Amino acid sequence: MRIFVFALVSIAGVALAAAQTVPDLGPDVDPPSAEDFSPLPEDLPDEGGADVVVEEDNPDQEKSRLEELYAELAEADTPQASERIAREIQMIWIKSGSDTVDVLMSRAGKAIRTDDSALALDLLDVVVILKPSYAEGWNRRATVHYMREEFGKSLVDIERTLALEPRHWGALSGLAIIQRRLGYTDEALQTFRKALEINPNLENAGEAVEDLEKGAEGEPA
Repeated sequence: MRIFVFALVSIAGVALAAAQTVPDLGPDVDPPSAEDFSPLPEDLPDEGGADVVVEEDNPDQEKSRLEELYAELAEADTPQASERIAREIQMIWIKSGSDTVDVLMSRAGKAIRTDDSALALDLLDVVVILKPSYAEGWNRRATVHYMREEFGKSLVDIERTLALEPRHWGALSGLAIIQRRLGYTDEALQTFRKALEINPNLENAGEAVEDLEKGAEGEPA
């Protein structure tokens, strides 16, 4: 993990300079979107029987439950099971333990959905100050920076997210997408694969791996 984070930091340093001007991505490249990272947890469908049952005041129990869920997710044998487990993990991720932070995150989510990235960024700046140990706050701000095509800033926040939650497949997917957009295709392929090891049901990551592998073999992507 140290090697992976070191590589991330190195790429972030390069991207901070490269992202001062947005690279020419061509007419076939879609503009950045929050959906590139992962659905906002509060937007996930409410499925009966999938509620998180961890006590809020018992972090050890929550950590233990996460370990169980990650193991189950890696071994899920159907898309339905994978989606259910992934949703439960995301609902644990979103819990900040602070009513104030929860309100700010909810408002930031609404701002993101209405394309008000400036307001979302203002709210998330406060979130990461109030709760710097809250991985989802950094991940959400990384998403907003990405939407604003501030790739260097997004990479820095992804680094903080992964330092707090190394198995955050949304942050890993975001990292891989930015790596790919900036031309780091080998690194992007490695990162997409790492995200798939954690959550094998990531359809976009799977498609990206296929495209990048074809490109590496000299085939048209």
